[in-house]
Amino acid sequence: MRWATLSLKNIGDEELNLLDVRLNSLDAYSIAIHGTGSYVASLGPREEKVLPFQIQANATGRVYVSLDGFKNGEPFHWESPDMRLKVGQELAELVSLFALTQPYPPAGEQIKCEATLLGLIPSRGLRLGFWAETPSGEFEELGIVETKDLSGGEVARYAAEVTPEEEGLYTIHAYLYHGTRRIGHKVDKVYVREA
Repeated sequence: MRWATLSLKNIGDEELNLLDVRLNSLDAYSIAIHGTGSYVASLGPREEKVLPFQIQANATGRVYVSLDGFKNGEPFHWESPDMRLKVGQELAELVSLFALTQPYPPAGEQIKCEATLLGLIPSRGLRLGFWAETPSGEFEELGIVETKDLSGGEVARYAAEVTPEEEGLYTIHAYLYHGTRRIGHKVDKVYVREA
């Protein structure tokens, strides 16, 4: 359990009122946010508030802020871009996952998926798993790869393939593990058309 602080500043010219401020995790396995958020009665123009949030941090992850309140008597909603919270010493980063295919490939055509890793410090014994979720909700393992030893700054690419059998949205997942600890997760989506 840790504390994270959020610095919230009104950059507009109008006072904001009755603010419900939430810190949201994009990956609850890596970072779980505790509590119901924070309440700010008013935030004047150029005024800044620092709000604490209690988090459970297992691994580096991404969070974003959502804000609901009133401006000029009218309700509004705002969300921040996602922000990366670094947790502990990272061995490697799962930088990207791409389905290397034409737009809307036909069912029955093989799709190659490529994940890119970046070594942050010398590491060994990492495992990369590829999975596909089909339009009908089934999960299919595409492959598990024991990665090569990585040095700091080294880039490595790994691939898996899937041959979709049905029309609809396929969600491809890549998971990076160090032992039993997940240290990375990326997603890509492909819409498969009828053959």
